[in-house]
Amino acid sequence: MAEYVYRPVVAVAKGLFGALRLRIDIQGVENIPASGGAVVLINHISYLDFALAGLPFWQAGRRPVRYMAKKAVFDHRVAGPLMRGMHHIPVDRQAGAASLREALTALRAGELVGVFPEATINPSYCLASFKSGAARMATHTKVPVIPVILWGSQRTLTKGHPFRPREAVGTPITITVGTPVPPSELADRRAGTDVLHKVMVDLLDTAQRGYPRPAPGQPDWWLPAHLGGSAPPPLAADADEV
Repeated sequence: MAEYVYRPVVAVAKGLFGALRLRIDIQGVENIPASGGAVVLINHISYLDFALAGLPFWQAGRRPVRYMAKKAVFDHRVAGPLMRGMHHIPVDRQAGAASLREALTALRAGELVGVFPEATINPSYCLASFKSGAARMATHTKVPVIPVILWGSQRTLTKGHPFRPREAVGTPITITVGTPVPPSELADRRAGTDVLHKVMVDLLDTAQRGYPRPAPGQPDWWLPAHLGGSAPPPLAADADEV
C-alpha cells in the first residue's frame, strides 16, 4: 500500500519534535517484528501519543501503525482527510462491528493496528481499566499484541493543560516497546485482558521510576500521586467495550 500521506505526516511530526527539542528515548525496538500483523497496545496520556507511538515502528522498518480512533476525529475538516489518507480506522460507538471488521481485515493482511485500551486520556497518568477489544482481535486473527508505553508526553500537550511551547522545549519522553504477548495467552477475553493490563502496568512502572523527577518548586501536576506528584487519583473502572 502506497503511503502518500503517511510519509509526509511522519516527516512533519519529526520536524515538530525536533523544533521542540524533545529528548525522545526509544527502547525495545528489537521487539518489533519485521512483518506480519499485530495489535499495538498503547497507554494514553497526551494528544501527541498517536505520533509518538508510531515512531519505533517507523524506525524499525518503515512500518505504519493504523490507529483505531473515534469517528469524530475523521469528521474534522483538517484531521479527517489526514486520518483517512493514513488509512487509520474510524470507531463509531453506535456501530462498533464495522470498525472491528475493518481492524480484523487489516490484521489478517499483515498490518499493525494501534489501540488505546483506556479509550481516553487518564488525568492520573496511571493505567485505567482496559477495554477487551485488543485481546479479542488478537485471538480472532492469531496475531501477537505488542505493548507500548509512553511517558513524559503528558508534559507537552494533554487534556486540561494548555500548550506552552517554552515549557515543552527539551522535555524528555520515553517510548518503551515491550515483548509481544502471543495470542495463546489471550484466549480467554477477561483473563487475556488482565494479562495485558499487568504487562502494561509493569512497563509503565519501570518508565515512571526511571524518569527524572521534578526539582523542588517545579510543577509536578504531571507526576502521579503515588510517586509524590499532584496528579489526581486514578479514574474508576469503566464499563467494558471495544
